[in-house]
Amino acid sequence: MTTTPSIEFFYDCSSPWTYFAFTRIIPLTARLHIPITWRPILVGGVFNAVNQDVYAAREKMFNATNSRRLHYYLKDLKDWSHLCGVNVTMPAGHPISSVKAMRGALYAEEQGALIAYSRAVFETYWDSDTPCISSDEVLAGICRQVGLDTQDFLSAIKDQHYKDRLRANTDELIARGGYGSPTIFINGDDMYFGNDRMELIEHSLRDLTNKSR
Repeated sequence: MTTTPSIEFFYDCSSPWTYFAFTRIIPLTARLHIPITWRPILVGGVFNAVNQDVYAAREKMFNATNSRRLHYYLKDLKDWSHLCGVNVTMPAGHPISSVKAMRGALYAEEQGALIAYSRAVFETYWDSDTPCISSDEVLAGICRQVGLDTQDFLSAIKDQHYKDRLRANTDELIARGGYGSPTIFINGDDMYFGNDRMELIEHSLRDLTNKSR
């Protein structure tokens, strides 16, 4: 009897690397017929708790007099964008608060629209003239785009229920050893961090599937 591996995808839409991983893991798991459990988080909460060094590293890269690392970082973004078939432009004010958008992902999930909604949030943040996903007006536009009720959505993202769920997901990721976005778990405790781990994830999933036959 074949046992299907479980896979969880912890994510925040304010990360370009998460955008790339999002676009890659959907077709990967579809090919393998493995469902994804989507786990929206607030990556800033993770950084504040267990990875504060990321702020200093980001500041150093973007303000350093030696710009080699920044030039390569931007090239890397362009290369991955081309591979994944998406556009990524660093928005002014990055990082923009994603807390409302990620609460909204939990509401969208209940409406059966999480993937369409998350994709639209990624596109809005990384490839639009209105990247401010902290704005109710921008989020309302995303709702209209994916068929979510705007008023229900705006009420939901203010509701304590969704605030608590987002915090719980974030705290759970920290408790399980995560330190950023995206973080992927296979079968509960096999953790992978980052877009560039997709080949390892595929290898593990295929191996588990073959062993269970």
